[in-house]
Amino acid sequence: MDNEVPEGTKQIIDGRERVFYSGYWVKTYKVPEDTLQAKRKLIGALTRRLFNHVEHGLNIPGSRLNEARKSYEEEADSDRRRVKGAMLAGALFNRAADIFTKLVELQSVGIEIQSDNALMRECGRCLQEALGLGRLVLHRSGEEGIDELWGEPFKAFSIPLEDFYESRYVKIAMTLRDIDLLAEAMVETFEPLPCFKGVEPHVHEFANAAKIKTETLRTDPDIFDIWTSFVTAAERMCGHFNTDAMPVNLEEQHLVADGRLLIEQGRDLVSYITRARTPMPKSATEYIARCRAYAERCARRAARSAL
Repeated sequence: MDNEVPEGTKQIIDGRERVFYSGYWVKTYKVPEDTLQAKRKLIGALTRRLFNHVEHGLNIPGSRLNEARKSYEEEADSDRRRVKGAMLAGALFNRAADIFTKLVELQSVGIEIQSDNALMRECGRCLQEALGLGRLVLHRSGEEGIDELWGEPFKAFSIPLEDFYESRYVKIAMTLRDIDLLAEAMVETFEPLPCFKGVEPHVHEFANAAKIKTETLRTDPDIFDIWTSFVTAAERMCGHFNTDAMPVNLEEQHLVADGRLLIEQGRDLVSYITRARTPMPKSATEYIARCRAYAERCARRAARSAL
């Protein structure tokens, strides 16, 4: 039984090594050699991923760090200060990446870089300050921030790569759990409704494709099939609709339209979580609450129609 498997257990399943966390067997990848070069590449990739998922306008060059800091410190309006703080965080991340790049260049010509090097300390300071400002940044959806994305570059800088990879598997397992919770809420809400009857297998197909995509790196040779399966499963789920069951009452038609929109919102949220490969607890909780509220609306409408 899975609940008897110790956390962190590794096992070959269908020819692929997987690690067990939070009830899920997560696909593993080979950890690169723990060198400055490897950390530079990883931090660069994590920083690009960060900017890909947060609100627009934050990818400020590290060369403009002083300007970004001055603008943030002089801003009095709270809403504008939040945005400028987010821009400062972006500049700090890019400054750290710039420093790391130069350190690797020095190392490549035979100059030994110690962990207590002044530039190494400055790099860590930039990442740590950016992490502190991460609470000001929203996901591109505008719904919430994703603190984990802001913490990853600093974590990759400050701990061994093997430990970093292991921490990612823990977070991915938590992400898979949330995808299942969202899918369960969608099935419970829509499968009983005539216009959506039969959507359950499409929801499960979409959730399974999302989980496979979540645990798969973009560099994986299977990514072409995995991404295609994810996109087409989303299309089938949102496209499922029993036209013959469409009510004639205008109020009920509006209720059905709200349901179709709610399914699309579920698709979008699962897509955000899948692409970021990290949970979005606030958004997930709010979506599940909207599903329950919608089911209650449908039940009240059905009760009135039965009178």
